[in-house]
Formats: sequence, structure tokens, C-alpha cells
Amino acid sequence: MLSLTMLLSACGSQNLKPINTVDFVDLDRFMGDWYVIANIPTFIETDAHNAIETYAMNDDGSIATTFTFHDGSPDGELKKYEPTGFIVDEQSNALWDMQFIWPFKAEYRVIYLDENYETTIIGRTKRDYVWLMSRGSSIDESSYASLLAFIEDQGYDISKVQKVPQVWTEGTETGNGQYEENKQ
Repeated sequence: MLSLTMLLSACGSQNLKPINTVDFVDLDRFMGDWYVIANIPTFIETDAHNAIETYAMNDDGSIATTFTFHDGSPDGELKKYEPTGFIVDEQSNALWDMQFIWPFKAEYRVIYLDENYETTIIGRTKRDYVWLMSRGSSIDESSYASLLAFIEDQGYDISKVQKVPQVWTEGTETGNGQYEENKQ
């Protein structure tokens, strides 16, 4: 998620009101795998399947990020990107910068996070990209509709939001070199 395109758009600026972040992110609870359920995709994500964003804390306080997906189909070529996250607001831990190529960093805002750390939405002030993610490979339609309404309320054009196919079959490799079995 959070792909190289964010780098390219990070340099430009618009006079948009920032999107509020959540009050606080417990980083230990936030770490781990997040399935990308829907997004306004960057150019590398337009035909992504089985997209997963994985976070792990580095000793220096930065966040090792691994974004993987299968290109074009559930069993397409596995793509992998490894940007580094940097906490910008250490009081809330909800505002990060993502760095794909030094010295450029892109805004990463945790704008929604349920109390159980099962669903999150990552946004940007420019409202050019958004990611709806879940700990599981799917969410129910009622929750999806509610979260899509939240994204629209943040000023996004929801006609640009598309669901990311999460079709896990036996032997489908995840970004961590593991294999998922029958996660449909």
C-alpha cells in the first residue's frame, strides 16, 4: 500500500485542511499484518490482489514496513516494497512519514482505528490516496459501507475507491514468505 507513488506526490502541496488523526495509536498493537480491503490506488496498486501491509518496530523507533501483493491475479507475480515509517507525532503515534527513497517522505495519517485494532483507515491531507485495512482478509458489507461513508466524510471522492481482491487459496504466498490456506 503506501507505494512509490506516494513519494512522487509527497513533493507537491495543496492548501487542503489536514484530516484529523485518531487520538492515539498503541504501536505494539498496531504492528503486524493488515489486509488491504479497499483503496484509492497508487499506480502500482491498480491491479493488486491479496495486498498486505506489514509493520514491525525497528530498534531505532522507525517502522519496518513490507507491502506485498500479487500483480494481476491472486496467483500473479508477487510484488514487494519495503519503505520505512517514521513517527512524526510521538504523542499520538498517528501521524507518520513513509520513506521509499531518501530523502523523500510521504504523509501517512491513521485517521480511523477501531478499539480492537481490527480495522484501520490510512489517509493523506491531499486526499489522493486512502487505504482501508483489516486484520482479516474480508469485512462484512455493513462495516464496509460504514467505513466508506467515513472516507467520504473526510473529503475523499469515493468513486475512486476500489475494493482490493483478497482471494486466498491453498498455497498462495503472502508477503512474509508464508502460505495462506483457504482464506476465502
